[in-house]
Amino acid sequence: QVQLVESGGGLVQPGGSLRLSCAASGSAFSLYSWAWYRQAPGKSRDFVAAITAGDSTHYANAMKGRFTISRDNSKNTVYLQMNSLKPEDTAVYYCNGWGRAEPWGQGTQVTVSS
Repeated sequence: QVQLVESGGGLVQPGGSLRLSCAASGSAFSLYSWAWYRQAPGKSRDFVAAITAGDSTHYANAMKGRFTISRDNSKNTVYLQMNSLKPEDTAVYYCNGWGRAEPWGQGTQVTVSS
């Protein structure tokens, strides 16, 4: 069973940047597509960005041009570079499979506030 561990969140001022990481266990990481999701307080968990096994990327409209998803198959890790952060980006960020579901990790809190 895949285990997912997200990290890299924190408190950042509006306009700032953060880089999130998601480490996945298992030997088939490179074969799968992965995605980032986020959940703000009192809201549903929403799609943020995805990267396929072939490195094609997909973004929610609100993240295009600000967020970049990438992966390092040698480290079983998927990243989310977040720039020009806004208060509305405040949420717990999770990674998971894209097109399939793995057990959710604990997520990493991102708070954008002055």
